[in-house]
Parts: sequence; structure tokens; C-alpha cells
Amino acid sequence: MVIADFDARQSSSDGGALLLKAAVDRLCLTTRLASALRDERDPARVRHEMGELVRQRVFSIACGHPDGNDAARLSDDPVHKLLVGRDPVDGDALASQPTLSRFENGVSTQELYRMGEALAEVVIERHRKRLHGRARRITIDLDPTDDPTHGQQQLSFFNGHYDTWCYLPVVAFATFNDELEQYLLAAVLRPGNAPAKLGAIGILARLLERLRDAFPKARFRVRLDGGFACSEILDFLDEQPDVAYTVAMAKNLTLEWKADRFMRSARKLSRESEKTEHVYGECRYRAKTWKQERRVIIKAEVVRHPGREPKENPRFVVSNLPGTPQWIYEKVYCGRGEIEDRIKELHHGLEIDRTCCSRFWANQFRVLLTAAAYVLMQELRLRAARTTCARAQVWTLRDRLLKIGAQVVVSVRRVVLHLPSSCPDRDAWSRIAFGFGATAG
Repeated sequence: MVIADFDARQSSSDGGALLLKAAVDRLCLTTRLASALRDERDPARVRHEMGELVRQRVFSIACGHPDGNDAARLSDDPVHKLLVGRDPVDGDALASQPTLSRFENGVSTQELYRMGEALAEVVIERHRKRLHGRARRITIDLDPTDDPTHGQQQLSFFNGHYDTWCYLPVVAFATFNDELEQYLLAAVLRPGNAPAKLGAIGILARLLERLRDAFPKARFRVRLDGGFACSEILDFLDEQPDVAYTVAMAKNLTLEWKADRFMRSARKLSRESEKTEHVYGECRYRAKTWKQERRVIIKAEVVRHPGREPKENPRFVVSNLPGTPQWIYEKVYCGRGEIEDRIKELHHGLEIDRTCCSRFWANQFRVLLTAAAYVLMQELRLRAARTTCARAQVWTLRDRLLKIGAQVVVSVRRVVLHLPSSCPDRDAWSRIAFGFGATAG
């Protein structure tokens, strides 16, 4: 006979989340975010400080509890109380869902702006210290994504491209030198009918300014998809003396005419090989709204699939980079495809689209809290170098490192978390903990 009973007192299923607290203490992330907020509540009636509320939401999102309603199940969890700095056994319960809802809806636009700046500054400072202020090249990627909405939500609009009512947040990532990881720097919520270019210049200008201060000798690359190929953004990029860019462009009759000779070559190669073939070339092109001609890289491609007719697929990228068209397209521009994996992590790993408040700015606040949780998860992945979790996705990191059953024991001098000795990823967990400054014994 086997008996199962939920009678383990002072236990938690998120015992491994102690690593998140170590990451926050090292980065001072939640402290910086909370410092951007003004607390206008009556001090005599305050039970939950701003910093505690920020930490509670960020930690719960990272642990897979993205909704405010999850607070009811976590309010007395000893590990979550420990994470926000309360006594895990005798400490007061964490904030309730109504408290968190009032907190999210009470943030002003000025506070949100300062929080966004604080997030970028924390991440940039982290990598300035890691790289000792030396980086040859920093690549910035911007990309919009869809955030489907439901019900009566401010600035929710129908978007024909995504065929749904939604918001259109834009996220910015930075890659240092030739590293594989792209680090989140900014996440900005936008109305569902926003053009891709909306806010892009402001985001790029702020990030470039801070990155130049942190890495004075670095050169920069900016990679953007076709929605950003407008004269304002291209003019802004051309004005930056240390910025090279690759920006995709939608095809038009003029570009197709310029690509025709390359398409003829691609068709001939494809007929002979009966496989997908592509040919690279370039041209000079000036749209009506552009102040000057620019270099356009052409990828003339004929795609073949078994049982289907060949499909012509010309692609165009405007760039000020030197080098061959093939190198610019394959080695520089195509690298931005990695950002899709980071966005997938934000959506499916941390549910950045859980923007179910009716007020737009409350949803922007949720997006920033989710971005902060992602920064912590990226810090865990960075610390997990040379372990089985070194390239793990967010949901795998959570399952392996955070979702560990633990019993919490409190004595006069210390708090002890008893984790299972059979944990399959204990070596990776220990390595990360030591990386944050833990000691044995």
C-alpha cells in the first residue's frame, strides 16, 4: 500500500528559486526597479513595501506563476516569503491579488519610463563588468511581436497582419562580440495598430548612448526586419558614425527589376540541379522618401519542394556594411533569426503576453516585470556555463533548477533549505550557487 498525504510543513515546490534571490542580490535589479517608483501611500498603513511587491511579482513570474491571481496560492509559501526578505515561517503573508492589482494600476508613465531605463542600465552594467568594458562589436536587434488581447482593453486594436485584436510590443536585445546569447535590454508595449517603426528611434538612441558610455571603443551593428525600413530610421542610422546596419526591405517593382538578372541566374541553376538555389547580388537604390541612394543586397532565390511548382523568392536588405553580398546576408543579417527563440522564451516560458489588465499602462508594467524575470533567467543561464543547463531554454531552466521540492527549517541563527539529494541537476545548481558566492559547509 502507498499513501500520499500533503502534510509536509514549511515545504515548497520552488526550493531552487533561491538562485533567483542570489541573482537579484548580485544585480540589484529589483532594487533599481523599485527606486523608480514613488510610494504615496500612508506609511502607517503600509504592509508591503514597494521593493517587496516588485520582488514578489518578478520571482513569481520567473517561477511559472505569471498571473496576479497566483498570489493567493503563494502568499504563505515559505520559499517565496524568503525570496522577498521575510521570515519564511513566522513572517507575514505576501501581498494578495487585490493588493498587487492596485500596485500594477497605480504606476505612472514617468515611473514606467524610469523603470525601463533602470532595466537597460542594470543589464549593460552587468556586461560592462563581465567584459571589463572591452567589446569589439555590439549588435542590437529590435523586433515586434504580437500580444493577443481579450475584452475591453485600452489601445487594443485589430491587426490584419496577425489577424487578431492585440498589442504590438517591441523588444530589444544586445549581442556582445560573437557570443551566442542575445541579452534583453528593453521591452515596450505598443497599441495593436502601431507601425513597426513606432518608438524605434527613441529606443535605439537611448540604448546606443548607454552602450557607448559603457563600451567606449565598441563598434555597433543594428539589425531590423522589413517593418523598420523607413526613411526616418535609415536617416537616423546613417547619422551614427559608429553604427553599421542591415535592414530588410519589402520588394517592389523597381527592386524586382533590379534583381531580374540575378533571378535569371537562380532559375537556371535551379532547373539544372532540381534543387533550391540562390544567387547574391547588389544594387544602388533610392526610394522616393529617401534623401540618398543606399546599397541594397539582393538574394535571388528559387525554392523547390517535392511535388510543388518552383517558387521565386527574391529578398532585399539595405545595408551600409562593406563586404560581399553573400557574407552580409548570411553571416550578418540572418543572425537576427536567433531573436525569434528569445521571443518564444518570453511568450511561452514567461508569458509576457499575460497582459489582461484593462488599463494600458498597467499592462506595460507587467511587460517590464516579465522582462526583469527574463533578465534573471538569462543570468542563471550565463552562470550555468559548462553545465547541462548552459544552453537550456527558460522552461527547461525552471524545471531543472527552480522546481525543486524543499523543506524549510528556521533556527535562531540560520535558515536551512533541505533539497532532495536525488535531484538530477544538483551539480548544475551547485555550480551556479557557487558562482553567486555561496560557500560549502
